[in-house]
Amino acid sequence: MARRRPIGKPIRDGLTRADITVEGIRQRVRDQGFEKFFPFLDDDERERRRQETLARLRPGEGLWVFGYGSLMWNPAFESTEIRSGLVHGYHRQFCLWTPIGRGTPECPGLMLALERGGACRGLAMHIAPEKVENESRVIWLREMLSGAYHAVWVTVRTDRGKVPAVTFVINREHQQYAGGVSRDDTVKALATAAGQLGRARDYLHNLVLHLDELGLRDGPMHRLYDEVERYADAVPDGADGS
Repeated sequence: MARRRPIGKPIRDGLTRADITVEGIRQRVRDQGFEKFFPFLDDDERERRRQETLARLRPGEGLWVFGYGSLMWNPAFESTEIRSGLVHGYHRQFCLWTPIGRGTPECPGLMLALERGGACRGLAMHIAPEKVENESRVIWLREMLSGAYHAVWVTVRTDRGKVPAVTFVINREHQQYAGGVSRDDTVKALATAAGQLGRARDYLHNLVLHLDELGLRDGPMHRLYDEVERYADAVPDGADGS
């Protein structure tokens, strides 16, 4: 069967830059009762981790960030240059349970992370030196709420040479880690889960659509997209797929 390509425009994400402030995040956590589902990093610990990661930057040096998921189509931070690139040693995988955002406690969704092994094509985005402090705070607020990721340095191979970049890799010790989830359960979660930020399958839709637009073929994600769409088509509206 030929791959069904995504139709139409990207589906709007539920998270905007205006949402990514300390008070905005705190309000969202309070309103939705997120603390019930997993622990959140406090502001001091998140800041400590940010400073620790960025300590290798020299004064006046800009920052490259490697995006492999929603940072590609909805970065919410300002960049001055964007390059397509390849990172070795990690691959995309839906390996992070989310009972909020794109799921519920009763029907948790799965989110994307980088997992060990293989390679990953994505975007290297450069933040100007004078913007690093402010824009990196936005990124850490967005990506490092619960400690489900480790911020790590990787080498991105672009058509204009190699660049060192920060990216976000799954924390295998975190309680949300979805290691060893079967293919059937992955497909079901992506096809049926939805939360305050939208449906899990919409995230996958945006990912595959953006990869197509950039000419970044990712066979595993495209095959997963086909399976999720077929599963969703077979499940009546409102059903949980069980």
